[in-house]
Amino acid sequence: MSDQRLPTSPGFWRSPLRGPWFTSVLGLVLLAGITVLFVTGLVSYAAYNPGLSPVNDQTPGKGLLGFYLFTWPTRPYWLYRLTQGVHVTLGIALIPVLLAKLWSVVPRLFALPPARSLAHALERISLLLLVGGGLFEFTTGVLNVQLDYVFPGSFYPLHFYGAWVFFAAFLVHAALKTPAALRNVRRVRQRPRPESDLRSPRPDPPTVSRRGALWLVGGGSLLLLATTAGRSFDGPLRRTALLAPHGGAEPGGGPGGFQINKTAAYAGIDAAETGDEAWRLVVTGRTGTVRLSRADLLRGPLHSSSLPIACVEGWSTSDQWWRGVRLRDLAALVGYDDPPDVLVESLQRHGAFRRAALRANQVRDPLSLLALYVNGEELTPDHGYPARVIVPAAPGVLNTKWVARLTFGDLR
Repeated sequence: MSDQRLPTSPGFWRSPLRGPWFTSVLGLVLLAGITVLFVTGLVSYAAYNPGLSPVNDQTPGKGLLGFYLFTWPTRPYWLYRLTQGVHVTLGIALIPVLLAKLWSVVPRLFALPPARSLAHALERISLLLLVGGGLFEFTTGVLNVQLDYVFPGSFYPLHFYGAWVFFAAFLVHAALKTPAALRNVRRVRQRPRPESDLRSPRPDPPTVSRRGALWLVGGGSLLLLATTAGRSFDGPLRRTALLAPHGGAEPGGGPGGFQINKTAAYAGIDAAETGDEAWRLVVTGRTGTVRLSRADLLRGPLHSSSLPIACVEGWSTSDQWWRGVRLRDLAALVGYDDPPDVLVESLQRHGAFRRAALRANQVRDPLSLLALYVNGEELTPDHGYPARVIVPAAPGVLNTKWVARLTFGDLR
C-alpha cells in the first residue's frame, strides 16, 4: 500500500468535491472561454498591423506563427474597444474557474507511473504544458493590464509565444478530454477508469456540495467581472472597476478629463520643444518634404471626429470630440491623391511605440485625423499637444501623441 502521507498516493487527496462531474463542468466553461480569449487575442494581434512594418511588431523568429487574420478595418470605429474589452475582462473573470480547475486535477500531476501508454504520455505532457502555460498567460496578462511590467523582457513577445504554447496544449487536452467531459456532465452511468477518476478513496466529510462549490467559483468570477468591466464605460459604472487597469491617476474633469497611460513628463516631452516657435510637423512623401507649424495646420481645412480611445490593457474611453487635419489631406500635400501607408514618429524620448505605422486604409478614412483639439479645447500636454493621431478602431498606442514627423509611402 502506498504511503498516504505522500501526494503520489490517491489517499493523500481527501476533498470530497473532486470528481469527474465537477472537473468536467469547469473544463467545459474553460473550453468556451479560452477559445474566445485566443480568438480575441489573434484579433488584437491583427489590429497592430504586424505585417506592415517592423516598428509595429518586433517579435523575433515568429515565422509561421506571425500570421494575422485580415487587414484591420476602421469600421465599426468601436471594434477594438469591443474586442480588447472582451479579451481582458473575460480573462480576468475566468481566473477563479482556472484556479478551481487546477485544484480539481492536481492529484493527476503527482500520479505514478508518469506514463502508462503513448496516449497517456501525450495527455500528461499536454497537462504540464497546459498548467504552466495557463498560469504564465494569465499571470502576465494580469500584470500587463495593471501596468506592472515586472517580468523579464517585453510583454508583447512573451505573451505571444506563451499563448501559442498554451493553446497548442489546450487543443491536445481538449481533443483527449472533451468527449469524456460531455459524458460526465450528462451523468452517463458508467464505471470510470481508475486512472481517470479524481474521487478520493477516503474522502473527508463534505462541508459543501459540488454544486455549491460551483456557485462559489461562479460568484468569484462575477465579482471580478463587476470590478473590472466598468473601465470600458463612463459614469458611475466606471467607479466600480476597482481591479481594472487605471493607467495612473485619474485625469480629473474638463475637456481633457479622460484616461491616459503616459504623461508628457513620463515620455520626456520638454515644453520648450512643443511651443509655437519651436515645434514643426515634418511631412515627407513623393514630392518631397514640407514643414508645418501649428498655425499652418490651423489655417487649413479642419474636420471633426467622435472617437474613443481603447488600449491593450482593456480600458477605453467614451467617444471624444476631436478636431484637426485629416491624414489623407496631409498625404495630398506631399503628392498622394490616393494615400499610402504612413510612418508616424513622436517627440517621445523613450518607451515602446515612439514610432508607429498605419495602413493606407487607415490613412484614407475621413475620420482619421492629426488632432489639434479635443472636446472643444486645445490638447493638453498629457493628451499629446501640440498634435496627435486619432484613428478609428486602432489600438491606443497607434494613436501617437506629440507627433513630430509623418512619412508617407509603402512600408511593406
